[in-house]
Amino acid sequence: MKERLPCEFFLIRYVPDVVKGEFTNIGVLLREAGGHADTVNNAAVRFTRDWSRVRCMDADADLGLLESLEGEIAGRLRVMTTDPKPVLALLEDTLSNSVQISEARATLAESMTAEMEQLMRMYVEPLKVKTERRRTGRAAIAQAMRTEFERAGVWTLMRKRIAASLYTRPGDPMRIDCGYRADPERTTANGVIRMFQAVSLEGDVEAAKGLAYSAPRLREGVERVESAKLELTAIVEPLRAVSEADSPEDEATERYRFGVEAMEREAIRVVTVNDLARVAETARVELRV
Repeated sequence: MKERLPCEFFLIRYVPDVVKGEFTNIGVLLREAGGHADTVNNAAVRFTRDWSRVRCMDADADLGLLESLEGEIAGRLRVMTTDPKPVLALLEDTLSNSVQISEARATLAESMTAEMEQLMRMYVEPLKVKTERRRTGRAAIAQAMRTEFERAGVWTLMRKRIAASLYTRPGDPMRIDCGYRADPERTTANGVIRMFQAVSLEGDVEAAKGLAYSAPRLREGVERVESAKLELTAIVEPLRAVSEADSPEDEATERYRFGVEAMEREAIRVVTVNDLARVAETARVELRV
């Protein structure tokens, strides 16, 4: 029988009201036990992908900020610190009171990956009921996008929920799902920022029209603020996923083509979820992962 690996884990909790003390677990930090307190060899962190519990506790929760914390913690775990304070103490110092880390708990793991999956199921993810509906539309596309970027190892290195108002004008409510600045040594162009937006053409094409309307202003703003060119990519469903009939001229097909053409007219690159593996591989190369 394979010897199990002694580990310890910490639960990362969202506490919207520190006076009440109510919380919900949003992530797990797992590391090998027995190392020095100020080292983080063989450690990993993962946050939930389902924020429904957080929304129930705090309708105004900044989910973009919470998601970005996963990348911040992962970044600290990748870098050895020379500070005599333990890494976990540093994390606690940088997190606001609304995000807290539990005391360490011991566990024996078959592997780090398997143990992380089990801990997420036990302590973080909401129970799945048999009647749960399959995600569709934009939610399904966004989930597929995150999954492929995670598989490529780049998700934690990317910016999430990028505020368009940074580049257009104050008050612009649009947020772009994710993006990154390409390494100039790994691309043919200098100063390129790639942004990705999940756009569903299943119901209507308002999201596609909105993105197309915003694209020129986003492009101008990125060039002004970042001194870089913007490559904006829309991730959509395959045509067959939205077509309501065998006829190529049904209403759903016409809406789909209208949405794609509206975005392409504004120099938005349009790819389907079937192309996400290739998109994620490009990101992996350009981010030197």
